[in-house]
Order: sequence, then structure tokens, then C-alpha cells
Amino acid sequence: MKIYIHTDLEGVSGMDHIDMRLKSDPRNKFAVERLMADVNAAIDGAFLGGATHVTVMDGHARGGNFIFPLLDSRAEFDDRDNGRKWWGKLDETYDGSFFIGAHAMMGTINAFLDHTQDSMEWFDYYVNGRKVGELGQWGMVAAHFGVPVVMVSGDEAACAEARQFFKPVECAAVKRGNGRNRAETFDLALSENLIREAAKNAVLLTEKAKLFKPVLPMELKLTLCRSDYCDRYAEREGTDRLDARTVRRVSNSYLDLFF
Repeated sequence: MKIYIHTDLEGVSGMDHIDMRLKSDPRNKFAVERLMADVNAAIDGAFLGGATHVTVMDGHARGGNFIFPLLDSRAEFDDRDNGRKWWGKLDETYDGSFFIGAHAMMGTINAFLDHTQDSMEWFDYYVNGRKVGELGQWGMVAAHFGVPVVMVSGDEAACAEARQFFKPVECAAVKRGNGRNRAETFDLALSENLIREAAKNAVLLTEKAKLFKPVLPMELKLTLCRSDYCDRYAEREGTDRLDARTVRRVSNSYLDLFF
């Protein structure tokens, strides 16, 4: 039983202020320590649930967030040094995927640091007319390899979003958004226990969980925050401009999600 863990930073326990995502902020050290604590709780839960192999990716901002001496030694770290793109070593040999530290899609009310890919430029992202965020994007990538997303941790809004895309799914809410830039965090020990228990239970879902697979070929539409951002995207091959801020293209692969 193999589990692949994808990670982000915004949805980790204990992180309650927008500036904590910045490496220049002294509180960032605490944020990445909480990332490791959440990841380790998920790893432990996966093994308790019957996993025999766990791989973890440092998925926030192209990596560089993990504190390796703190990583559970039972897990394999995916360094992505294998000629592949951002999904790393994920392939058909895995039985399920977890998403630790998730955030909600752009435009979600009371969601801590809600965004989809680029919080400065991307406004709305649609797949076949359905608004999708980074959770859904990872779900499609995993589905390409026949791997279901069976567990998510993050704030309450991210967990609510996960339940819209993945069925069944185990969720661990570790905080509540207070507007966009602040959050009310829950007890840290409780949060780790919630993640561990959700991960343990999620292993049992791998055989019956559904893949998130929009109909192919799929229409991708991206609305940018400003028309000058859209100018750049509209110049890319295979992209049609629909209006001042929206571009469109068609894709035949769940690995080909971006403009």
C-alpha cells in the first residue's frame, strides 16, 4: 500500500498570519516547523492505517520549506530530480494521495490565504465550466495516474472544498479563516491528532474512492486580475482570448493544466 503526500504551507496548523509565509519574517520558522509536524502526523497515520510506503513532496513555492532532520525517517522524500514536472514521482504504483496544508481556491469567503496558483494575477480558473482551485488541480493530476485523493488537511474552507471534489475523503481542519489574511488556529496537539486519525482512516478509502476526472478533452478558462496580465497569456500557443481578462484553451491531459 503506497501513499503519496503532496504539501502546501498556507493550510498548516499554527500559521495564522499572512506574513508567516515569507522567509524574511521571523515567524516563518514556526510555520515550517508546523509543516513538518503536520506532515509527520500524516505519515504516522498512513503507516498506522496499513501503508507500507509513503512518499512526501515539498510542494509550496517550488520547495525549500522542509526541515529534513525533522522529517519522519520512514518516509521517502520526493526531490523531483527525475526529469518530471511538478507532480514528482507520483505514478500508477501509488494507491492514494494526501494533501497536507491545503488552502481554498481564489474567491472563497473566510478562507485563509485563498488563491489559485498566483494570488496576484489569477482570478478565476475553470475546468469544463466548473471553478477549480489547487485541490482540484492536484486531484486531476493524481487521477491521471489512477490515484484518488483520500485525505486533506487545512483550514475549514479547504476541507469544505475537498468534500466537493473528492468522495469519500477524510479531512482534518486545523484552523478557521478570519477574513483572508488572518486565521484562528486550533490546539496544536489536537490538530496533529486530527491529521493522524484522518490519515489512518484514509488508507482504508483507497479502494472505493472516486477519481476526479473531468471529461476529456476539457476546456480550461482563466480569468486574470488585469487586462495587461491577460495580454501575456493571450500570446501563448494554443490560447484564445475571450475578453479583456479571460483566456481559453483545450487540453487532452490532466497533466496539462496551465496556460
